[in-house]
Amino acid sequence: MSSTEFAFVPAVELAAQIQSRALSPVELMRATLERIEGSQPILNAFITIAADSAMDAARAAEAAVMRGDALGPLHGLPVAVKDLVPTAGIRTTWGSLIFKDHVPDKDAVAVARLKAAGAIVVGKTTTPEFGQQCLTQAPLFGRTRNAWRADRSSGGSSGGSAVAVAAGLIALAVATDGGGSTRIPAACNGVVGVKQGLGVVPQEYAQDGFGNISYITPMTRTVADAALMLDVMAGPHIFDPQTTARPRADFAAAVRASHSLAGVRIGWRARLGNAAVASAVISACESALTALAGLGATVEAHEAPFENPEAVWFVNNGAYRMAQFGHHLREHRTIMDPTFVRQMDRVAHYSAAELYAAIFQRTRLYRQVQTWFDACDIIAMPTLSRTAVPIDQDFFGPIEIDNQLVENIRASWYPYTMPFNLTGNPAISLPCGFDPAGMPMAIQLIARPGEDAELLRIAAAFEQARPWAEKRPEAG
Repeated sequence: MSSTEFAFVPAVELAAQIQSRALSPVELMRATLERIEGSQPILNAFITIAADSAMDAARAAEAAVMRGDALGPLHGLPVAVKDLVPTAGIRTTWGSLIFKDHVPDKDAVAVARLKAAGAIVVGKTTTPEFGQQCLTQAPLFGRTRNAWRADRSSGGSSGGSAVAVAAGLIALAVATDGGGSTRIPAACNGVVGVKQGLGVVPQEYAQDGFGNISYITPMTRTVADAALMLDVMAGPHIFDPQTTARPRADFAAAVRASHSLAGVRIGWRARLGNAAVASAVISACESALTALAGLGATVEAHEAPFENPEAVWFVNNGAYRMAQFGHHLREHRTIMDPTFVRQMDRVAHYSAAELYAAIFQRTRLYRQVQTWFDACDIIAMPTLSRTAVPIDQDFFGPIEIDNQLVENIRASWYPYTMPFNLTGNPAISLPCGFDPAGMPMAIQLIARPGEDAELLRIAAAFEQARPWAEKRPEAG
């Protein structure tokens, strides 16, 4: 089997083939590394490729299969990890020249759990410096290009993970999401992006364990593969207070459950405090809603008043990042990404009172959003207001939506993602079509806190009704 034949096989199928000895972990890893290394000059999805350690682990995985050892659910499967997430013995740079030689001695809990289930870390995917952009670019590595068109952005900040999955370099990737950083690039590249509910997957290294709004997430081509990853990554950890006493769901069982959506009430919001959204995006989402209705769901417009919370997110996130990284601005400003520096300079003046006013507003936002579920079970909306922006998009400049220029990329391109980092509701971005230029579009579904498994069940039903995983970029 060639590297191309391996490329787009779902992880659940690869795992079954390894378990049955129909597929060699060594052969799979060799093909994976070949595709990654061949793609780098164009896509540039990886900061670090851990070829030697990955091959050593693949040989050990194959030996375990041949001995008849008990195998974990991810045994022998390559996994890529976003370079914001610590990996023992593999360089973790946070996309920054400051940390270009940093090698942790300990894995993040989510990574350790993936490895304990048999997964093999093949490398670290690209992220803008400290993950603080929706465009994956940084002085350390340059730009990561969209899997479908080289003149379009991959989105961000998990652009490398999304492109690696979309281009068939790997079936499983770890991403993070602090304001849409999983769902934005998933939508841009036509893959599945899950931001599970707050506290489902531990982030034990977060410096603010109580006010954290960032999530470690799966990035995959199929809903079943996302469930496979979540089943391994999820569960309480003593160092993350958000995970305390949370029951574990069986996500893989949920996606195998009935795909009937009889009795499911879906509320549709075309806008979420934004004025502009591309007509092609609206048409694609409305077509997706028709498919959901065909499975038995009822779909009604949801029109509760809502104010774009970008300013709230900006203060919460900005103050957090200034506390984290402000000392680097003083010591290393000249080698840092100018876009990151400019963002941090804009939040440097916020007072403690302004921060707590934003925290109070976050609580009000949470309570407001939960009232939406009095009238429906799922909220549906676009993931993005338009498809992937140009590769040279100015982060501080306007974006174009249906030939009109719209200011503020956060508030105008991804107003649909930021609110649910603040509220903690589980959300998923699902491919739902292509625009006239051939670029992927996506619909986002949001559920009540604690209903991640039901959200994945509904997403799997939609995936079965409107399959997309066989669609591949031309380079695939």
